[in-house]
Amino acid sequence: MSRCVMHCVVACVIIAGLNRDGRAGSPSEGWPTFRGAQRTANAPDTGLLESWPEGGPKLIWKALGAGRGYSSLAIANQRIYTLGDAPSTAEDQDEYLVCFDLNDGKQIWKTKTGPAWTEGKPTWQSSRSTPTVHGQQVYAVTPFGVLVCCNVNGGLVWQKDLAKEFDGKKADGWGYSESVLADGDLVVCTPGGPAHTMVALDKRTGELRWSTSRPDDRGAGHSSIVITHVAGTKVYVQSTGSGAMGVRASDGKLLWTFDIEHTTAVIPTPIVRDDLVFFVAGYGRGGALLRQVPGTTGEVSIEAVYPLKKELGNKHGGVVLVGDYLYGDSEDRGVPWCAEFLTGEVKWKGRGSGHDSASVAAADGHLYFHYADGTMTLVKASPAEFLEVGHFELPGSGERPGWAHPVVFDGKLYVREGDVIACFDVKR
Repeated sequence: MSRCVMHCVVACVIIAGLNRDGRAGSPSEGWPTFRGAQRTANAPDTGLLESWPEGGPKLIWKALGAGRGYSSLAIANQRIYTLGDAPSTAEDQDEYLVCFDLNDGKQIWKTKTGPAWTEGKPTWQSSRSTPTVHGQQVYAVTPFGVLVCCNVNGGLVWQKDLAKEFDGKKADGWGYSESVLADGDLVVCTPGGPAHTMVALDKRTGELRWSTSRPDDRGAGHSSIVITHVAGTKVYVQSTGSGAMGVRASDGKLLWTFDIEHTTAVIPTPIVRDDLVFFVAGYGRGGALLRQVPGTTGEVSIEAVYPLKKELGNKHGGVVLVGDYLYGDSEDRGVPWCAEFLTGEVKWKGRGSGHDSASVAAADGHLYFHYADGTMTLVKASPAEFLEVGHFELPGSGERPGWAHPVVFDGKLYVREGDVIACFDVKR
């Protein structure tokens, strides 16, 4: 093989492994945190089923012991991690960080993280933070705001009470939900409130490295931090009850904010591509596209590409960017929409086989919607029309809403419905 041909082959391999936003993605990365390794909810898998047979794809295994709650699944090194209270494998009603074998669903260990969250209506109760796996450690935040660090064998390493130690507070009454960001030697999270809105901790010890103050911050929302790079400056982008904000990763300096009027809750994780940030919230707020503008000496400001558009509102199912189009649920109505990323123009809205809110992930040109009534649907990721190409009812559905976000990893679909985790073969 000539040197020229070899270089072309290498280039093609590299390009094939890049996501639309230019970041590498492969099944080897796992799905180690909420919405995947890059927090895009886009799986890099190819060769997946283009439609589902009646009754859905083949069930590979079904596991019990996840507990009550709405935490999604983290996958790393042939293991699955989630958070839940009163798992069927425990003898009490407390909350546990639980670990399962990826290949057969057998529970490997469970570690108690504290009491169950029982505030409000039953459907508001229980765990909601998706664990983050980084190296040999697993991090999870309880609804009470206790950040727990365990090793991958379930042993407690350290913990921090975000509310007590950092004067943290939620902007709503539904408990902490964040999936913390593990970045290099840091674990970055959002206690919320004006004193320590965001903090960076040493991932090995939990010691404070830096703190960000957002004056008059209403409190933490439910979203998770994403990383952007603007002219050589790494920026952590997050949403709180006061709206979006950008924080300089090197020292925690607050660079910019996008402030919104008070609303019931701010839940979806922002979407980033290059210097662009799509901020979205429900309860009548909507979605807005922001551009980060570099300044001098590591400063970054923002300008609005388009302001908040109510028709792009999403409560808690999340929004995914596929190519140049956004897809998500209309608030929590179970009516997915498609909109052009750069303009916010809605291309379609459609009602599928499921009902109530729908969380979403994307893979191989398709959207995987998990509806609150336990229906799983497959939809073409196309701005041309809403086209559902398969649906089925998930095992374990019916007792509580199915709010856990789905995961597509290595040719398989993983979905949690309360105490049940199910694995399906979606490879062609």
